[in-house]
Amino acid sequence: MAKNKYIETPDILWELFSEYKKEVKSNPRTKHVFVGKDAVSEREELERPLTMDGFEVYCFEKVGCVNQYFDNADKRYNEYITICSHIRKNIRKDQIEGGMVGQYNASITQRLNGLAEQSEVTQKTEQPLFD
Repeated sequence: MAKNKYIETPDILWELFSEYKKEVKSNPRTKHVFVGKDAVSEREELERPLTMDGFEVYCFEKVGCVNQYFDNADKRYNEYITICSHIRKNIRKDQIEGGMVGQYNASITQRLNGLAEQSEVTQKTEQPLFD
């Protein structure tokens, strides 16, 4: 017996992502800071980055688990491939651009998106002629 889909169309999945994005961007995290020579206690607003995990949690709370739409292991969600790819690219774009302008931690952004700089080091050692 086929299991019904939580999200009936790719358009509904995109609507969920749009809602998630709006919620994340309109609800910043805050950091406790002390400002000035008198160390006045204040709260600094920090924009929240979009994350795939955050989107999955958001969807789970709204409609249920969405991993299967993105994994598409049994090929039941082929019509969702394009929208899933677009959602991933939107999340990656937000993270990379935020890391590049210093809005988010660049090191974490690099690691999350496989952008860590790699350098190749070659070491050549020679054997001494006489011991």
